[in-house]
Amino acid sequence: MGYSPVTISEVTASLRSFLGSLHASFSSHRSASKLEVVSLYTSLAAERLVPFDRDYAARIPARRGDDSIFLSLASYRDENCLPTLSEAYAKSANPHKLFVGLVQQNCEAGCKTGVLDGGKVEDAPPDDDCGKLFCEARPDLCGQVTTFRIDEAEALGPYFARYVGSKLWQGESWYMQIDSHMTFLQDWDLKSVEMLRAAPASKPVLTHYPPAHDDKKGLGGVGPRICDPVIADSAIEAQIVRLKGAPKYEKTVSAVPRFAPFVAAGYFVAHSSFLREVPFDPFLPYVFMGEEISMSARLWTAGYDMFSPSVAVTGHIYVRRHKPKFWETFGRVFNEREPGKDTATHNGVQMLVIQRIKHMLGYPEAAADLVQPRAILEYMDDYGVGEERPLEDYMAMVGIDVVRKSTTPGGNAWCHKGQPPPGFEQYKELYT
Repeated sequence: MGYSPVTISEVTASLRSFLGSLHASFSSHRSASKLEVVSLYTSLAAERLVPFDRDYAARIPARRGDDSIFLSLASYRDENCLPTLSEAYAKSANPHKLFVGLVQQNCEAGCKTGVLDGGKVEDAPPDDDCGKLFCEARPDLCGQVTTFRIDEAEALGPYFARYVGSKLWQGESWYMQIDSHMTFLQDWDLKSVEMLRAAPASKPVLTHYPPAHDDKKGLGGVGPRICDPVIADSAIEAQIVRLKGAPKYEKTVSAVPRFAPFVAAGYFVAHSSFLREVPFDPFLPYVFMGEEISMSARLWTAGYDMFSPSVAVTGHIYVRRHKPKFWETFGRVFNEREPGKDTATHNGVQMLVIQRIKHMLGYPEAAADLVQPRAILEYMDDYGVGEERPLEDYMAMVGIDVVRKSTTPGGNAWCHKGQPPPGFEQYKELYT
């Protein structure tokens, strides 16, 4: 039998079936404990998503050589989705080469606000259908946007939404991932690819935390760079590695993108072949913190090098007070007594799931014989670190010690100075 690339209709049918079955299971277990929630999820993911992923990998679309761009855009009840999508096309150098995978997580009935001042939660109108409104406004571009709709009650957190988004890729040359509350520099797409191509590596990833959307010197200015990790000290973050903000270390724009140690989820650009080598992990539902250090370690060990863009081509709306959060919906699904306040079930589930990331990174408390439930570590060989470079080398390079729960002061001085990391000294002359 000949090679038959997987189709979008097959992808959406498989993912819709999984989400429907999972939601039905959750609805019949509304008093489930955190262990039961995780067990329900992992058993269905193993039954449905692992075979789906393996079939997808065997039939993944061939990469096109036409310089087309795929933009993964995950939106959770975000009123900025339509402006973001519209401006992405309006500011694109080649709008007819820009294809979007929109994962739209909306409330359609019985909606609530986020937590307002005084801890109140009020009724709210249904969310605007971003994909539909864009198609009505730009019918000429509608066919380039694939919208996968997820009801708010079925939402599984930002990382899972990005997993879904990755499956909407249809062979475009370049892969980009952003958030749904962004602004853009003119020709942002072309400039992104040009910077990626200028990076001195065979497998580069262009990434950073974009400047704030209202930073007047942001767009078109020096690109901020993430250099410093911290060990989270919040009780609900399980001492996971977090990334600090991204300062502008240089005063002038560099001709060559500078090396960076980490991947940011809200803006990264890569050759789309990374989808074969570092597929998104379907066993990380409800995870927020931990997404970026997980992808950073997996990409680096698979042979990818991270670079900060020389020029900031996107801006980010960072402050979104009172907007609904996915963990608040989670509480309503599982009958928590104080919607909007009591997030005990979500926090407990997140603490269990995050063990998967901690195990991959070598945290001693997440050793295989200590993790409960054991299903948390299902299929780590499929979605773990790469085989091109040792994880230990990466952790040393970025100055993280997960045993002592510490980061090395000045450990990433090479990043602060805009120099290559240890072992890449041959590229120093590019930055003098």
